[in-house]
Amino acid sequence: MHYSHLLYCKEVLGSGFSKCHLVAQSVSFLFKHVLQKDYRVPSVLYPRKPEQLPDILSEAEVKRLIESTTNLKHRTILSLIYSAGLRLNEASQLRIEHIDSTHMRIKVVRGKGNKDRYTLLSPRILLQLRDYYRKYKPQQYLFNGIKKGAPISPRMIQHVFTRSMQRAAITNKGYSVHTLRHCFATHLLDNGADIHTIKELLGHCDLKTTMIYMHLTTARVQRIINPYDRIMSQSGS
Repeated sequence: MHYSHLLYCKEVLGSGFSKCHLVAQSVSFLFKHVLQKDYRVPSVLYPRKPEQLPDILSEAEVKRLIESTTNLKHRTILSLIYSAGLRLNEASQLRIEHIDSTHMRIKVVRGKGNKDRYTLLSPRILLQLRDYYRKYKPQQYLFNGIKKGAPISPRMIQHVFTRSMQRAAITNKGYSVHTLRHCFATHLLDNGADIHTIKELLGHCDLKTTMIYMHLTTARVQRIINPYDRIMSQSGS
């Protein structure tokens, strides 16, 4: 009966991976913890989640986005996120003491998975941060919110990003602040950084997660000589 219900969700209702997986897990809980019976989740009955590559901005588009952001605070936030590969919440929660100008690195405290890590501090970003600090005098958090003593909200950062995208005339609706993190990793790879270093900078637990950027890089593919061109040039054609 439970198999029939899963098939009904998949074939009749056209439910996707998330909905079908939720139904399967609910049935599994019923059998294991209520009926006290063995049960194997029939994953073959629900579709595998599609592996979609994220859209990224070119280096020229990132530059245009940042240059379109005239407010110093907002420009510094977006620049820092891109230059350090930060997640949205990580940027929001940055504190002043996390900027290590001695070793030119940024400490990300309790990132995803409650892990600490270090990432890059750009020399240009450091100069920009000093200008920002002199003007705004932040306290405790690097980017203060409206409420005294509170950090800037992730929603506000996303709003800043959206407005800057509009000013830069970049209209793809699939872009978000997280796109800048994808751009950071892809552009590093394009410019010769090794995948293991990128993994550490991003704070990934599994190299497989970082390997997605191998599919996004363009420079690596552009350096390849097409076998057709190679053999035809040898024959003088």
